[in-house]
Amino acid sequence: MEYHIEGPFTKEKFKELRAGDYVYLTGTVYTARDAAHKRMIETLNEEKELPFDIRDQIIYYMGPSPAREGRVIGSAGPTTAGRMDKYAPRLLDLGQLGMIGKGKRTDSVKEAIVRNNAVYFAAVGGAGALLSKRIISAETIAYDDLGTEAIRRLYVEDFPVIVIIDSQGNNFYEDHRPCSAL
Repeated sequence: MEYHIEGPFTKEKFKELRAGDYVYLTGTVYTARDAAHKRMIETLNEEKELPFDIRDQIIYYMGPSPAREGRVIGSAGPTTAGRMDKYAPRLLDLGQLGMIGKGKRTDSVKEAIVRNNAVYFAAVGGAGALLSKRIISAETIAYDDLGTEAIRRLYVEDFPVIVIIDSQGNNFYEDHRPCSAL
């Protein structure tokens, strides 16, 4: 199936999605990679607040290249999601709704997705220049010292993703033969 979903994103909007569905997202998405995830968990361990309310948010595992003149962001392709697997269950338990990356996830992440009715999406690896054209605005909101790994708030329009693990635990990688770019 193909869906066009506009934010704000909610579990109700995502509950019908199934592994293998094509989705075009329009709305706010946050970026965070390894270093930002590590810092978010350290912040939580210190019993401090995260730099943004993670409830009902989607985190895109991406660190952009510098923006060219006239563009809001540089190449914006996904990074391997597995590097965030040790952090993802805790953030999902705090209400994070979705993740965008590429590659497989651990069983603990899949269990957290199901437990929290969340979704794991993949963006096509190697298509960062094309994906960046779907990003309308980008603003660094936290951890500026991390450079490309800083947390950014993006506004995306018709951002193309594929549901890899749905809220029921169906896994596109296990049930289908996906393209290696995902």
